[in-house]
Amino acid sequence: MFSLDSDPRSLNIIGGQGGPGGTAHLQGGTGGTGEGPIVHITTAQLIAHNLQATVATDQTLWLQNVRASQIASHCPPPSRIFCGRQDILENMQHFFSDPGSQHIYVLHGLGGAGKTQIALKFIKESSSRFSDIFFIDTSTIATIDTGLKNIAILKDAGDSPENGLLWLISKVEEWLLFFDNADDPNINLHDYIPQCNHGNIIITSRNPGMCAYAGSNSLVSDMEEEDAVGLLLKSALQEATARAEQIAAEIVKSLHHLPLAIVQAGAFISKSQNLDGYLALYTKNQAQLLSEKPAQSHDRYAHTVYTTWQMSFDRLTPPAAMFLQHCSFLHYNGISEEIFSYASKYQFHANGPSEELQKPLEFLLYFLGPTGEWDSLQFLDATNEVQSYSLISFDAEKKLFFIHPLVHSWSRGTVQNPKEYMLTMGSILGMAISERSLWDMQLTSLLLYPHVELAVEMNTKVAWVFKLQYAMIFWEGGRYKQAGKLREEVLEEQKQVLGDHHPDTLLTMHNLANSYSDLGEHQQAKELQGIVLETWKQVLGDNHPDTLCTMGSLANSYSALGEHQQAKELKGIVLEKWKQVLGDNHPDILRTMGSLANSYSDLGEYQKAQELEVIVLERRKQVLGENHPDTLRTMGNLAYSYSNLGERQEAKELQGIVLEKQKRLLGENHPDTLYTMVSLANSYSELGQHHKAKELQVFVLAKQKQVLGENHPHTLRTMVSLASSYSNLGEHRKAQELNVMVLEKQTQVLGENHPHTLLTMGNLAVSYSHLGEPQKAKELNSIVLEKRKQILGENHPDTLHTMGNLASSYSDLGEHQKATELRVLVLEKRTQVLGNNHPDTLKIKELLDSM
Repeated sequence: MFSLDSDPRSLNIIGGQGGPGGTAHLQGGTGGTGEGPIVHITTAQLIAHNLQATVATDQTLWLQNVRASQIASHCPPPSRIFCGRQDILENMQHFFSDPGSQHIYVLHGLGGAGKTQIALKFIKESSSRFSDIFFIDTSTIATIDTGLKNIAILKDAGDSPENGLLWLISKVEEWLLFFDNADDPNINLHDYIPQCNHGNIIITSRNPGMCAYAGSNSLVSDMEEEDAVGLLLKSALQEATARAEQIAAEIVKSLHHLPLAIVQAGAFISKSQNLDGYLALYTKNQAQLLSEKPAQSHDRYAHTVYTTWQMSFDRLTPPAAMFLQHCSFLHYNGISEEIFSYASKYQFHANGPSEELQKPLEFLLYFLGPTGEWDSLQFLDATNEVQSYSLISFDAEKKLFFIHPLVHSWSRGTVQNPKEYMLTMGSILGMAISERSLWDMQLTSLLLYPHVELAVEMNTKVAWVFKLQYAMIFWEGGRYKQAGKLREEVLEEQKQVLGDHHPDTLLTMHNLANSYSDLGEHQQAKELQGIVLETWKQVLGDNHPDTLCTMGSLANSYSALGEHQQAKELKGIVLEKWKQVLGDNHPDILRTMGSLANSYSDLGEYQKAQELEVIVLERRKQVLGENHPDTLRTMGNLAYSYSNLGERQEAKELQGIVLEKQKRLLGENHPDTLYTMVSLANSYSELGQHHKAKELQVFVLAKQKQVLGENHPHTLRTMVSLASSYSNLGEHRKAQELNVMVLEKQTQVLGENHPHTLLTMGNLAVSYSHLGEPQKAKELNSIVLEKRKQILGENHPDTLHTMGNLASSYSDLGEHQKATELRVLVLEKRTQVLGNNHPDTLKIKELLDSM
């Protein structure tokens, strides 16, 4: 029997020394002997060594299997503070409950929106329906390969990614494969999706392009407010009291309901225990707070809001990165390709772009073809790249881009020289507006107003030519104060640099006068238009288009000031001159014809007004289209003529059509929309629907006070209409008080002889009559009648209306003979002016018959 210790063996376990190297440029040297130093190991040592090696190998394989099992099969639980998203979870439940085929569901959206947490929540709630659940980190090809390899090892199917895929393909069961963070657009995920008709797959990605693989998908965006408040209070460890919920609602609103931002805010609040003070702190330190990683986390997510987006931004090519950064100096909503494509067509002066336009041109070069034309394909490449990380979204129906407000502010913070970018985008905006058709300007203003407003708020130092383009956007959008302010600023600069008589200076004066007029400052507008008109005549002549434009504006000021006959005569002259210069269907001619029709209405020539408006409407439909703002304005004027002619049901129906179109096109707060609402309310009144009229008038009045101001003529006119509704509903004291207040303001703003002022005086007389003060009513009606005879003429419908009211005052005072004589006169004149069947004629006839 031998002892293991006594059996020496000799092994060469260290390699020998290498031979000499070869001669330069010739062959290599001879190899070494391969014999190293001799080490003596006993048989027992050798066996022990071999046993150790075997155990180590087994341990390695065992650990590898355990690790593979843990990695492949272990999905972390959802965050314990998970809130909301029930609509998406229910959609997923419904989608995966349908048996018989492979199901692929994509959750896509901005980084930090909570895609992974939704997937984990669904997996936890539905784990019993799946035979196996596999989690794969899809951020890189290496992590995908590792995930699939681990599946193979776990299932004893091999040790390669291919083996893992083959196992999934061969296993006809309800397994679930979760591809998390499939964000890299350069990874073709198709290569890693099992090509079979069974199994279930969830993909989370910032790239909306992943939806191409999906049977169903959900865009994961901001949370509902109630859920966002719950998430904040949970993460902040705050009790959900009514006060805490109110404060939390303001905080989540400022965070735009983005889950990751809310969780970060909650972590900060839980540490400071200062829910009340967070909003003020966030307002001053947004970038810092959204960049800091909390010490304690509710989930495995390793990045802050800002670092999440920075990682995506770092992968962008220069054109895509520059596009995103420049867009951060526009409003975050409603960004269109047209802003950039129209800017690229901007006509520079003969000596080329000025120094301040070099940067805009350099940026636009990213999207221009070899010959300098706009290349939509290059633009699409850049925007698609930004979209692939959900740093920007695209509405295919509206053809508009949208940037999440927090991404928008973060992106602006990545810019090293913000003033340069601000000027670049401000100039691009101005260049784009300059290239839009003047007659498309009102539609353009709706799209560009938010961007222009932001540029002005940031005090962007653009050239005055672009400031005037901004003013045009404000003016067409009904923001008259903003337009006027910009025009006043530019006018001062132009006077100093160009002089008072330069055409550019005069054009700005003309447009500024229009702003005054729209603000209800008609006397100021008239005076400025008079100055401009005389100068145009001297510089350009009587028949130049600029001269005619100013003459038309001056005529409108006459109308607004109640000088209707003068207005009508001047409009007639302008129309004849336009016809000599332009064709019948030119927008300037149609605008003048529409304005002349308004003068016919002002003078009580309702039939003439209607006939002319029908012509203008047909031509505007042909030239501008049925839904153009100018076409809609003409439809509204035609409805007014219907009403004046007693066709009140037709008026109401047409006003309803116009209003719906204006709401969609211009928005509820545009002055044109509000004006149509007032007209519709008046139609309700004329048809006896007084409650409806009152409700609409109250609604409009509140908006006009905000948009136009309390003393604007349109606002005051609505107040007069509301007072009439009070009167019609028997609220005579309310009507009187409102009429007194309006009369005082109109006397100050418009003067005591203005037709609008006289209308209010007449309505106040009616209030006196209803309140049992017939003498007061008679005296006031007499004053109004004399003034209307002088200003409007004896046969104007408004004059006849006052005569009828005065007759009622005579009747109330017992002067019945006087009342009858006056009513007979009114009937005779109304029959001549309005016709036998007009409601006003029938009303006075009925009154006489009843006496």
